[in-house]
Amino acid sequence: MPLPGNIWLADIPFTSGAASKLRPVLILWTDAADAVVAAVTSSAPRSPSDVPLRDWQAAGLRVVSTVRLARLDCLEQTLLRRCLGSITSVDAANLKQIWNNHIQLRF
Repeated sequence: MPLPGNIWLADIPFTSGAASKLRPVLILWTDAADAVVAAVTSSAPRSPSDVPLRDWQAAGLRVVSTVRLARLDCLEQTLLRRCLGSITSVDAANLKQIWNNHIQLRF
């Protein structure tokens, strides 16, 4: 069962629906059969809402990783394949601070 703060491998479908790719995601929250997730990438941060994970190895990731808080998805939990690990309390505090400072409704 996915929990907030977990890193999961998810089967992310392409927009065309023709295929999909396994990608790591950070579980932000769950709602019934869905999970709201943020993309996890090996690319360096490129915006103020990109958060480098200090303890990426402890989270079960193989390489230095960044959470892109501006790249959110709502996925059916059936697309979550396996849990890799969980973020540390240090990374969680940093993510919460960046979220509070940079993620806002713009209407």
